[in-house]
Amino acid sequence: KMRSNNFTVSSMHGDMPQKERDAIMAEFRAGTTRVLITTDVWAHGLHVQQVSLVINYDLPNNRELYIHRIGRSGCFGRKGLAINFVRNDDIRILRDIEQYYSTQIDEMPMNVADLI
Repeated sequence: KMRSNNFTVSSMHGDMPQKERDAIMAEFRAGTTRVLITTDVWAHGLHVQQVSLVINYDLPNNRELYIHRIGRSGCFGRKGLAINFVRNDDIRILRDIEQYYSTQIDEMPMNVADLI
């Protein structure tokens, strides 16, 4: 659906051959694709300067994995944003992450224009 709306999109997952994942990452780093949809295969050790937004469609149940995921945005002194889709079942995990990292993760307003 994103492609039909003219977004350049790539996707990758851990079951792909390493050579294919490397090619996808090269495209993403070069800016050939602007959106990368991935599993946690991307959460560790991959640094791409131009990532400014990370969207978690599901919260990891591991605090460290959460930080690895959102740490992809705003690297190298740049600003970044992480958006989490949180179900009622995820509230406990979210509160645990907040407490562990001594932070507050704010709920996004329904009118996103209020953020700008």
